[in-house]
Amino acid sequence: MRQRRCHVAGATPLQLVAVAVLLAAATAAGGTVVGRCTTSTALRTYAKCIALPTQGATLAWTYDARNATLDAAFTGSFISPSGWVAWGVNRDAPAMTGARVVAAFSDPSTGALLALPFVLSPDVKLQASPLVSRPLDIPLLASSASLVGSARTVRDGATVTIAATIRLSPNRTKLHFVWNRGLYVQGYSPAIHPTDASDLASHATVDILTTATEASPTASAALQWAHGSLNALSWGFLLPMGAAVARYLRPCASTGPAWFYAHAAVQATGYALGAAGFALGLVMGSASPGVTYKLHRGLGVAAATAGSLQTLAMLFRPKTTNRYRKYWKSYHHLVGYGCVVVGVVNVFQGFEVMGLGASYWKLGYCMAMATLVGGCVALEVNAWVVFCRRQQEEKLMRREVEDVVVVKDRAAAF
Repeated sequence: MRQRRCHVAGATPLQLVAVAVLLAAATAAGGTVVGRCTTSTALRTYAKCIALPTQGATLAWTYDARNATLDAAFTGSFISPSGWVAWGVNRDAPAMTGARVVAAFSDPSTGALLALPFVLSPDVKLQASPLVSRPLDIPLLASSASLVGSARTVRDGATVTIAATIRLSPNRTKLHFVWNRGLYVQGYSPAIHPTDASDLASHATVDILTTATEASPTASAALQWAHGSLNALSWGFLLPMGAAVARYLRPCASTGPAWFYAHAAVQATGYALGAAGFALGLVMGSASPGVTYKLHRGLGVAAATAGSLQTLAMLFRPKTTNRYRKYWKSYHHLVGYGCVVVGVVNVFQGFEVMGLGASYWKLGYCMAMATLVGGCVALEVNAWVVFCRRQQEEKLMRREVEDVVVVKDRAAAF
């Protein structure tokens, strides 16, 4: 019988992912950007100002207690030549739904900068209907928008100031402000904004007398990067590699039981790192109320549940002679491969959540996975070649045995 030789692929994918993790941690400081406020604008000078906690936005204002009017100037930046920037007030809570805002964007017909009022009803959040400008049901006395600096037209990075005068309820000085920006406008209707954590946390409660600010808590950038790196390395790479180890090393007679120990070690390491990444996700969720990613969270819970079931199944692993062993193996394969698929899909979903859908980090992960998948394809082809060759050898051996038997029978007959 011809002995099969096995070649174990190098650790190139693991090295790529590890380098990506280290570089990602080194750039973790590039998360939420906080601007520097100023009370002076091109139009007038205000009494107070604050730097808002996200998007590098600032707010300056003057409050006249005699007639309860607020003159405010919000400063933000565009992220697209066809994008929009909006700022407004929510009377009930620091949230987008229910806010009354003024949005600035280029007129699709003339290119002039517009400042139009919008009411953000629950239908807008559900995207059940397009956002249509309409008069606000709050005393908005005046509003305008103007580009800051040398910018003459809207472009990526251009700074805009939205000025507004609002009459407030007497003795109400704590206001819920919301702000955001989007990539494009459909006609005169601003489209949905990005859903990064900083975008979803763009609201704050401000006391306009003391400038005291109550911003929504968000997970730190370092925590986000740690969560993403651990999960990409574990659910997205180590667990698929562990499954490949079991599939392609087990048939090798030369490896003996080493394939099992290698499979168990890789899977145990992947599950431990994945559990840590999942725990960080729970911490981030509790630290960011109101910031939810339903699909990403659901896939994460599914992957963690499947991984935990696989771990518990090892405690009830029947012996090879047990008649239930084949059912256990079917369960083990089904849940294991399902966990791998869900984990990899959720890693790609995580890139979108972190706003890295077109980043080098995603490219590095794709290269690592392509290397792993390429190795698996090569090993799968080799396995089928060896299987077919072995079938042919067994068929030839059966024929030889049959020929020997026939010769013996004929000799016995004589």
